Amino acid sequence: MKQKEILLVEDDLPLAGLIREYLTQNGYTVEVVSAGDDAVQVILESVPDLVILDLMLPGLDGLSVCREVRPHYPGPILMLTAREDDMDQVAGLEMGADDYVKKPVEPRVLLARIRALFRRTEVPANGGEEPGVSRDLCFGGLFINVSTRVVSLGGKDVNLSTTEFDTLWALAARSGEVLSRDDLSHDLKGREYDGFDRSIDICISRLRRKLEENPEKPERIKTVWGSGYLFVPDAWGESDRG
Repeated sequence: MKQKEILLVEDDLPLAGLIREYLTQNGYTVEVVSAGDDAVQVILESVPDLVILDLMLPGLDGLSVCREVRPHYPGPILMLTAREDDMDQVAGLEMGADDYVKKPVEPRVLLARIRALFRRTEVPANGGEEPGVSRDLCFGGLFINVSTRVVSLGGKDVNLSTTEFDTLWALAARSGEVLSRDDLSHDLKGREYDGFDRSIDICISRLRRKLEENPEKPERIKTVWGSGYLFVPDAWGESDRG
């Protein structure tokens, strides 16, 4: 099996060396870029399997790098932040990051987060099928294919990040059922919801901007206050697929 390729964007070179050594020992190929200005070109040209992106970089900062590459780069982006301010984490998630790890980096925690992100993008040997769940889901004009990770609405492809696709799939596969944040955290991250993580709410907000006619008054992915989120199967219009 081909080794997964990780691009590490980190200007702290001693830390970058330690992370690269640890991840290499665990079976990954790691390339290091130390400046944000260089990272955009490298990401778009080499298309690594995963990007680890430091928030504070010389030149173009991590948020700007994420904003520039996210519309074109389909893989997972994991952000590193040395700040305790939740707004930095929220901003990264808003820009399209899939997860974040706080500095100082605990290598085992970083490795666990990387493996969790890769598990979400790998199609199982059964082709991605679960009992009672097809590889393709269709709701009116919405089509989702878990094998190709392609989503279209009204006959037009919708560009989704790794986390956006996985969240949509989790909701759609259990359409008509209210999923709590804890349900989604288990499905997407393999861990319990800690009561403070904003990543799920932010991802839902991003999905609504891409899939709802009026994101401020969502009809397709609804909030059930005090309970969680509901994918409404009958709210997706008619199919344009011929």
